[in-house]
Amino acid sequence: MSDQITIRNAVPTDLNVVISLDSVGTEKEKPAYWKDVFDRYLNAGNSDRIILVAETSEDVVGFIVGEVRAWEFGSPPCGWVFALGVSTKTREIGIGHLLFKELCLRLKQAGVTSVRTMIARKQKLVLSFFRSQGLRTGPYIELEKQLD
Repeated sequence: MSDQITIRNAVPTDLNVVISLDSVGTEKEKPAYWKDVFDRYLNAGNSDRIILVAETSEDVVGFIVGEVRAWEFGSPPCGWVFALGVSTKTREIGIGHLLFKELCLRLKQAGVTSVRTMIARKQKLVLSFFRSQGLRTGPYIELEKQLD
């Protein structure tokens, strides 16, 4: 791809493309969920909540969402990544890396010194990506119980 990639803050008009990019990874569109995320992150004016998009001269081709969380289960403030999506047409050219790098920079500017995420074991591609970015098993263990 010869286009320059720009990383910028998401704006309300990016909502539909984020929904579309997310549905590729999750195989399900969640418009109400993403509208709520955009409302809470873009309209609240809270610098601890971040939605970034990657765009070429023609299209938005990726997004990442993160925030600063503090004191859950005794954890000091840290950054969390809870959504990442890159267009299948533009994968493997470093867009995810650029998005993650910029998010980490902004989280560091917000005063945190670590970043976390949570990944389903079956999502090998996503797990491989985050490991390639330097994430390793952290100090907490996820526990889960199925509710009948």
